Amino acid sequence: MKKELIIEWRHAGSAVNKSPGGVEETGMTLAAVLAEIRMLLEMEGVTVRMIETDAEPEGLLFNGIPVERLLEGIEVTALSCSCASCDSCEGGAECRALRYNGEAYEAIPPDLIGRAAVKALEVE
Repeated sequence: MKKELIIEWRHAGSAVNKSPGGVEETGMTLAAVLAEIRMLLEMEGVTVRMIETDAEPEGLLFNGIPVERLLEGIEVTALSCSCASCDSCEGGAECRALRYNGEAYEAIPPDLIGRAAVKALEVE
């Protein structure tokens, strides 16, 4: 039976303007990781699809499961917005972030994306 990995990247359309640093960095990281793992997974019979959705709540889902539920030790948190082009924040808004091993990340690190993809395939 052929498996499928569907990665859904959810963010509010306004998030691209609100927090370009984290959103753009997550998008570039996600594309780079997918480019690396897609061929390997497809050789193993796994079809990989990526969907970008303008939706709330924001987050990264692997076969419908949020990254924070797939990987132990990740929690969703918020960071003070520090983006230079943020007109709506006025320095007081918070952006969605993940905390892992004592570090907060506005953009999801590549190794966490890869591990979440593998874990999502194990769940099925």
